[in-house]
Amino acid sequence: MEKLSYLGHRERIKNKFKKEGLKPFLDHEVLELLLTYSIPRKDTKKLAWDLLNTFGSLSGVLEASNFDLQKIAGVGPQSAMLINIVREIITRHSYDKVKKRHSIANHEELYNYCMAHLQNKKQECFEVLFLDIKLRLIAAEVLSEGNIDNTTVYPRKLIELILKHGAKSIICVHNHPSGDPTPSNEDKFMTNNLKNVLEILSVKVLDHIIVGRGKIYSFATDSYIEKPKLFL
Repeated sequence: MEKLSYLGHRERIKNKFKKEGLKPFLDHEVLELLLTYSIPRKDTKKLAWDLLNTFGSLSGVLEASNFDLQKIAGVGPQSAMLINIVREIITRHSYDKVKKRHSIANHEELYNYCMAHLQNKKQECFEVLFLDIKLRLIAAEVLSEGNIDNTTVYPRKLIELILKHGAKSIICVHNHPSGDPTPSNEDKFMTNNLKNVLEILSVKVLDHIIVGRGKIYSFATDSYIEKPKLFL
């Protein structure tokens, strides 16, 4: 009877997704559904809750490393790999949507990409988006990854990448592992320094976005950086 019970539950979750998509699903149900594809003969509800309780949220589970995921009893290599693959697909999808736009003047997809990519990283990560003259995304590159308190950005390395991609403007993005996206004095100094250095190359820093836990801070929106006319 127990076997028939969990099999019926798995089928109900799958049928619910087929009919309604993920919108009505709670976070634990999303994980239950996902885990049914790596754990063929077991009730996945308890494991879904164990993952949420350990990592704090669905986003936290998706951002967890393969190693950390397998610390949870019941999560084997296949389940950990599946979760990591889903995370990378989400990031790739967000990046592709930004890249396919005629420009990134609208911030919604840009912010979605930044959140998907950086909000749950345990170390600070500094990434740069390189844009052409029409604000179309050319490439995204991680310049540095630091410890939990800071990361080092070298203008010389940034200039090399600007020349490599032929960029006319850039957007800087980094995360605050603390979850609070409020810029520090060091963030403000670095932003101002990069603006001054890149003026020599006639390259504009369009924005510096800081990603926190579920929150975004934008230097451009806060008027610390002047927005160009195309950047709405």
